[in-house]
Amino acid sequence: MSTAGTSPTPPPGWYPDPAGTGRVRWWDGSGWTDQFSTLQQGMYAGPNTAGPYAANLYAPAAERPHISRDAPVYNPLIWAITLLPLLSSTLLLLWNPELRFITVGRQQTPTLDPLSIFTPAYFMLVVSGFLVYAVSVLLAYFDSERLKRAGVVRPFHWAWSFLSSGVYVIGRSVIVSQVARGRGLVPIWVLIGVFVLNIVVTNIKMSELMSSMIATIPA
Repeated sequence: MSTAGTSPTPPPGWYPDPAGTGRVRWWDGSGWTDQFSTLQQGMYAGPNTAGPYAANLYAPAAERPHISRDAPVYNPLIWAITLLPLLSSTLLLLWNPELRFITVGRQQTPTLDPLSIFTPAYFMLVVSGFLVYAVSVLLAYFDSERLKRAGVVRPFHWAWSFLSSGVYVIGRSVIVSQVARGRGLVPIWVLIGVFVLNIVVTNIKMSELMSSMIATIPA
Protein backbone atom coordinates (compact mmCIF):
# COMPACT_ATOMS: atom_id res chain seq x y z
CA MET A 1 0.00 0.00 0.00
CA SER A 2 1.79 3.13 -1.16
CA THR A 3 1.85 6.24 0.97
CA ALA A 4 2.46 9.86 0.02
CA GLY A 5 4.96 12.18 1.66
CA THR A 6 5.61 11.43 5.27
CA SER A 7 2.30 9.63 5.91
CA PRO A 8 2.80 6.62 8.21
CA THR A 9 2.84 3.22 6.59
CA PRO A 10 -0.31 1.23 7.43
CA PRO A 11 0.28 -1.72 9.78
CA PRO A 12 0.11 -5.28 8.41
CA GLY A 13 -3.44 -6.51 7.93
CA TRP A 14 -6.26 -7.23 5.51
CA TYR A 15 -7.30 -4.29 3.31
CA PRO A 16 -9.46 -3.84 0.17
CA ASP A 17 -7.53 -4.97 -2.87
CA PRO A 18 -6.39 -1.84 -4.78
CA ALA A 19 -6.77 -3.82 -8.01
CA GLY A 20 -10.53 -3.73 -7.51
CA THR A 21 -11.11 -7.50 -7.31
CA GLY A 22 -13.76 -7.09 -4.62
CA ARG A 23 -11.70 -9.12 -2.15
CA VAL A 24 -9.33 -8.10 0.62
CA ARG A 25 -5.58 -8.52 0.29
CA TRP A 26 -2.83 -8.99 2.87
CA TRP A 27 -0.58 -5.96 3.41
CA ASP A 28 2.60 -7.08 5.19
CA GLY A 29 3.56 -3.58 6.30
CA SER A 30 5.78 -2.82 3.33
CA GLY A 31 3.99 -4.17 0.29
CA TRP A 32 1.07 -6.20 -1.04
CA THR A 33 1.35 -9.99 -0.92
CA ASP A 34 -0.37 -12.60 -3.10
CA GLN A 35 -2.67 -13.67 -0.26
CA PHE A 36 -6.35 -12.91 -0.73
CA SER A 37 -9.42 -13.54 1.39
CA THR A 38 -13.14 -13.51 0.80
CA LEU A 39 -13.77 -11.07 3.68
CA GLN A 40 -15.97 -8.15 2.72
CA GLN A 41 -14.15 -4.95 1.85
CA GLY A 42 -15.73 -3.11 4.75
CA MET A 43 -14.17 -5.53 7.19
CA TYR A 44 -10.41 -5.32 7.34
CA ALA A 45 -7.97 -6.29 10.01
CA GLY A 46 -5.67 -3.91 11.80
CA PRO A 47 -2.40 -4.52 13.59
CA ASN A 48 -3.96 -7.00 16.03
CA THR A 49 -4.26 -9.53 13.24
CA ALA A 50 -0.77 -9.13 11.83
CA GLY A 51 1.44 -12.15 11.55
CA PRO A 52 1.32 -15.60 9.97
CA TYR A 53 -1.50 -16.77 12.25
CA ALA A 54 -3.85 -14.16 10.83
CA ALA A 55 -2.90 -15.11 7.30
CA ASN A 56 -3.79 -18.75 7.98
CA LEU A 57 -6.97 -17.77 9.82
CA TYR A 58 -8.39 -15.78 6.92
CA ALA A 59 -7.08 -17.92 4.08
CA PRO A 60 -9.84 -19.15 1.75
CA ALA A 61 -11.29 -22.34 3.23
CA ALA A 62 -11.73 -23.98 -0.18
CA GLU A 63 -8.00 -24.09 -0.88
CA ARG A 64 -6.31 -27.40 -0.19
CA PRO A 65 -2.61 -28.00 -0.89
CA HIS A 66 -1.73 -30.76 -3.31
CA ILE A 67 -0.33 -33.90 -1.75
CA SER A 68 2.77 -35.76 -2.82
CA ARG A 69 2.43 -38.04 -5.83
CA ASP A 70 3.74 -40.83 -3.62
CA ALA A 71 1.04 -40.32 -1.00
CA PRO A 72 -1.43 -43.23 -1.01
CA VAL A 73 -4.99 -42.24 -1.91
CA TYR A 74 -6.37 -45.78 -2.24
CA ASN A 75 -6.38 -48.27 0.60
CA PRO A 76 -8.26 -51.44 1.63
CA LEU A 77 -10.71 -49.33 3.66
CA ILE A 78 -12.18 -47.42 0.74
CA TRP A 79 -12.41 -50.58 -1.36
CA ALA A 80 -14.22 -52.35 1.48
CA ILE A 81 -16.68 -49.46 1.80
CA THR A 82 -17.32 -49.53 -1.95
CA LEU A 83 -17.73 -53.30 -2.26
CA LEU A 84 -19.61 -54.09 0.96
CA PRO A 85 -23.06 -53.69 -0.69
CA LEU A 86 -22.24 -56.81 -2.73
CA LEU A 87 -22.67 -58.83 0.46
CA SER A 88 -26.39 -58.11 0.50
CA SER A 89 -26.67 -59.05 -3.17
CA THR A 90 -24.92 -62.35 -2.50
CA LEU A 91 -27.26 -63.17 0.38
CA LEU A 92 -30.23 -62.22 -1.79
CA LEU A 93 -29.17 -64.84 -4.31
CA LEU A 94 -29.00 -67.42 -1.51
CA TRP A 95 -32.54 -66.63 -0.38
CA ASN A 96 -34.70 -69.22 -2.12
CA PRO A 97 -38.03 -69.44 -0.30
CA GLU A 98 -40.47 -72.20 -1.18
CA LEU A 99 -43.61 -70.14 -1.60
CA ARG A 100 -46.87 -71.80 -0.65
CA PHE A 101 -50.46 -70.67 -0.21
CA ILE A 102 -52.89 -71.26 2.59
CA THR A 103 -56.62 -70.68 2.71
CA VAL A 104 -58.07 -68.30 5.26
CA GLY A 105 -61.57 -67.19 6.20
CA ARG A 106 -64.94 -68.73 5.60
CA GLN A 107 -64.57 -68.33 1.88
CA GLN A 108 -61.25 -70.19 1.95
CA THR A 109 -59.39 -67.35 0.20
CA PRO A 110 -55.93 -68.40 -1.02
CA THR A 111 -53.25 -66.35 0.79
CA LEU A 112 -49.50 -66.49 0.60
CA ASP A 113 -48.15 -68.17 3.73
CA PRO A 114 -45.91 -65.61 5.53
CA LEU A 115 -43.82 -68.42 7.01
CA SER A 116 -42.75 -69.40 3.51
CA ILE A 117 -41.25 -65.93 3.02
CA PHE A 118 -39.77 -65.09 6.42
CA THR A 119 -37.20 -67.84 6.47
CA PRO A 120 -33.87 -67.74 8.38
CA ALA A 121 -32.19 -66.66 5.15
CA TYR A 122 -34.58 -63.70 4.96
CA PHE A 123 -33.70 -62.49 8.45
CA MET A 124 -30.02 -63.00 7.70
CA LEU A 125 -30.49 -60.76 4.67
CA VAL A 126 -32.13 -58.05 6.79
CA VAL A 127 -29.46 -58.20 9.50
CA SER A 128 -26.70 -58.03 6.90
CA GLY A 129 -28.09 -54.72 5.69
CA PHE A 130 -27.69 -53.18 9.16
CA LEU A 131 -24.23 -54.69 9.57
CA VAL A 132 -23.07 -53.33 6.21
CA TYR A 133 -24.33 -49.89 7.21
CA ALA A 134 -22.59 -49.90 10.60
CA VAL A 135 -19.31 -51.28 9.25
CA SER A 136 -19.30 -48.74 6.43
CA VAL A 137 -19.57 -45.85 8.90
CA LEU A 138 -16.72 -47.25 10.99
CA LEU A 139 -14.51 -47.81 7.96
CA ALA A 140 -15.26 -44.30 6.69
CA TYR A 141 -13.93 -42.85 9.96
CA PHE A 142 -10.65 -44.77 9.74
CA ASP A 143 -10.32 -44.00 6.02
CA SER A 144 -10.73 -40.27 6.71
CA GLU A 145 -8.05 -40.41 9.40
CA ARG A 146 -5.73 -42.26 7.05
CA LEU A 147 -6.20 -39.57 4.40
CA LYS A 148 -5.22 -36.93 6.95
CA ARG A 149 -2.00 -38.80 7.67
CA ALA A 150 -1.36 -38.97 3.92
CA GLY A 151 -1.46 -35.17 3.79
CA VAL A 152 -5.04 -34.46 2.67
CA VAL A 153 -6.23 -31.25 4.34
CA ARG A 154 -9.89 -31.40 5.43
CA PRO A 155 -10.85 -34.68 3.73
CA PHE A 156 -14.51 -35.42 3.13
CA HIS A 157 -16.00 -35.87 6.60
CA TRP A 158 -16.68 -39.46 7.54
CA ALA A 159 -20.03 -38.54 9.13
CA TRP A 160 -21.55 -38.23 5.64
CA SER A 161 -21.51 -42.01 5.59
CA PHE A 162 -24.47 -41.91 7.97
CA LEU A 163 -26.53 -40.89 4.92
CA SER A 164 -25.11 -43.75 2.87
CA SER A 165 -21.76 -45.25 1.99
CA GLY A 166 -22.24 -44.02 -1.58
CA VAL A 167 -22.36 -40.39 -0.44
CA TYR A 168 -19.06 -40.81 1.37
CA VAL A 169 -17.38 -42.58 -1.55
CA ILE A 170 -18.40 -39.84 -3.99
CA GLY A 171 -17.48 -36.92 -1.73
CA ARG A 172 -14.21 -38.51 -0.71
CA SER A 173 -13.24 -39.22 -4.31
CA VAL A 174 -13.99 -35.67 -5.48
CA ILE A 175 -11.85 -34.07 -2.77
CA VAL A 176 -8.97 -36.52 -3.25
CA SER A 177 -9.01 -35.85 -7.00
CA GLN A 178 -8.58 -32.13 -6.24
CA VAL A 179 -5.43 -32.60 -4.17
CA ALA A 180 -3.99 -35.57 -6.06
CA ARG A 181 -4.28 -34.68 -9.72
CA GLY A 182 -5.10 -37.65 -11.91
CA ARG A 183 -5.98 -39.88 -8.96
CA GLY A 184 -8.87 -40.48 -6.62
CA LEU A 185 -11.92 -41.06 -8.83
CA VAL A 186 -11.64 -44.82 -9.33
CA PRO A 187 -13.88 -45.67 -6.32
CA ILE A 188 -16.73 -43.76 -7.99
CA TRP A 189 -16.56 -45.97 -11.07
CA VAL A 190 -16.39 -49.08 -8.92
CA LEU A 191 -19.39 -47.79 -6.94
CA ILE A 192 -21.35 -47.33 -10.17
CA GLY A 193 -20.54 -50.90 -11.17
CA VAL A 194 -21.67 -52.22 -7.78
CA PHE A 195 -24.89 -50.20 -8.00
CA VAL A 196 -25.71 -51.53 -11.46
CA LEU A 197 -24.90 -55.09 -10.42
CA ASN A 198 -27.17 -54.80 -7.38
CA ILE A 199 -30.03 -53.59 -9.57
CA VAL A 200 -29.58 -56.47 -11.98
CA VAL A 201 -29.43 -59.06 -9.18
CA THR A 202 -32.49 -57.59 -7.46
CA ASN A 203 -34.56 -57.56 -10.65
CA ILE A 204 -33.61 -61.13 -11.48
CA LYS A 205 -34.48 -62.32 -7.97
CA MET A 206 -37.80 -60.49 -7.91
CA SER A 207 -38.71 -61.97 -11.30
CA GLU A 208 -37.95 -65.45 -10.02
CA LEU A 209 -40.08 -64.92 -6.93
CA MET A 210 -43.00 -63.58 -8.97
CA SER A 211 -42.82 -66.54 -11.33
CA SER A 212 -42.68 -68.96 -8.41
CA MET A 213 -45.63 -67.29 -6.72
CA ILE A 214 -47.74 -67.36 -9.87
CA ALA A 215 -46.93 -71.02 -10.41
CA THR A 216 -48.07 -71.97 -6.90
CA ILE A 217 -51.36 -70.06 -6.88
CA PRO A 218 -54.17 -72.60 -6.46
CA ALA A 219 -56.40 -72.95 -9.47
